[in-house]
Amino acid sequence: MAKVQVRYIVHDVDAAIDFYTRLLGFNLDMHPAPPFAMLSRGDLRLVLSAPNPSGGGGMSMPDGRVPEPGGWNRFAIEVDDIESFVEKLRDGGASFRNDIVTGVGGKQILVDDPSGNPIEIFQPLRDEARLT
Repeated sequence: MAKVQVRYIVHDVDAAIDFYTRLLGFNLDMHPAPPFAMLSRGDLRLVLSAPNPSGGGGMSMPDGRVPEPGGWNRFAIEVDDIESFVEKLRDGGASFRNDIVTGVGGKQILVDDPSGNPIEIFQPLRDEARLT
């Protein structure tokens, strides 16, 4: 069962479902309507919403602002071999914001989903940076 839920606003829920399930190993849990889906990967539930005037997470705010994809907030997926994982993503047509960089805790790269939402691919290089 998922322990953390993240919502991403996307332009095309079906394209996002394909990206997350085919390239990042998410499971499709629910897709009851075109502007909405729930996916999961381990303890993470990813809720996808398209801008939608009829309600839900894609609905406009009272001040008129419309939810939109993009930005810099992101979740991270931990991998054992970042180079191989990135090669698989590139072969699948994924678009990256940068190249692999090495920081104090590990290596990382940012991949965009089809709507431009970032996902960090992270390979820990220190035991204390690992999720498990």
